[in-house]
Amino acid sequence: MEILDDEVVNDWCDLIRAEALDLHGWLRNGQRENVYENGLLHRLRKRGFEANQQQQIEVRDRDGTLLGDYYADLFVNESLIIELKATKAIADEHIAQLLGYLRATGKRHGLLINFGASTLQIRKFVI
Repeated sequence: MEILDDEVVNDWCDLIRAEALDLHGWLRNGQRENVYENGLLHRLRKRGFEANQQQQIEVRDRDGTLLGDYYADLFVNESLIIELKATKAIADEHIAQLLGYLRATGKRHGLLINFGASTLQIRKFVI
């Protein structure tokens, strides 16, 4: 597994935050989650990110045994998991979901973005 410099990932996150904020300013809240997912994917690809939507990611046990897989809303540069929501507020279960994805996939960095609130909500996680 490639070890990324945290500073590089933080720079990516700053750009992604800016795009998410602009997208939320344009669409506001009230759209379905997949609309925001499509919009953010489009904007990230325009900025040159390698971004995949509904990317299948393997989930492995500590010893490497394949346990299954899940589909990341957005997976950026094969390193950053982005979980999107379109709800009134970020809830504890949303945080637990993203943290579980990070632990189970061995990825260190994740963004939880909620477009459903009147003010965009973004939380970054590093494990």
